Amino acid sequence: MSRLMLGFIRMIDAANYRIGRIAMYGIFVLMGILLWSSISKTFFLPTLWTLEMAQFVMVGYYILGGPYSIQLGSNVRMDLLYGEWSMRKKAWFDLITVLFLIFYLCVLVYGAVSSTAYSLGYWGTEPFSFLGGLVTGSEEVGHLERSSSAWRPYMWPIKAVMILGMFLMLLQCLSELFKDVLRLKGETI
Repeated sequence: MSRLMLGFIRMIDAANYRIGRIAMYGIFVLMGILLWSSISKTFFLPTLWTLEMAQFVMVGYYILGGPYSIQLGSNVRMDLLYGEWSMRKKAWFDLITVLFLIFYLCVLVYGAVSSTAYSLGYWGTEPFSFLGGLVTGSEEVGHLERSSSAWRPYMWPIKAVMILGMFLMLLQCLSELFKDVLRLKGETI
């Protein structure tokens, strides 16, 4: 069982490391969009797409970089008592709190899947089967949701990125859970 956990940890950590390192450069894309927005408003006609596109890029940057942040331990923690605890006590506390985070992420993934299915024109009650049907070809896309702004982009691409990011965060939290279990068993990771 420990070998299986270690294999899962290595695989998920490696994937999230690579995705996080790529997503890290999204800040430069965001800066480029905002720079173009400033230039176009100053010297040319203002563009309609820059503000909303900057928001979409920021969502991707934040959502896809989250698992990498968890992996590095650079997420915000209140270190009032935690810093003085033994490694075993920290592992127990982390194990319990990551279970709450996993539950929360499961709710978020369900909401993201429902929202993405809605943005693809599905108004039923089974969003997972609809998205699975899209993959297998047994379902068809309906009326696509668009933003209410003047630019009116389709919403499904950013919602799909949200599903991916939340799913990767869920996998990273499972990896952290397994790390805590192995620490409690006295194994090195």
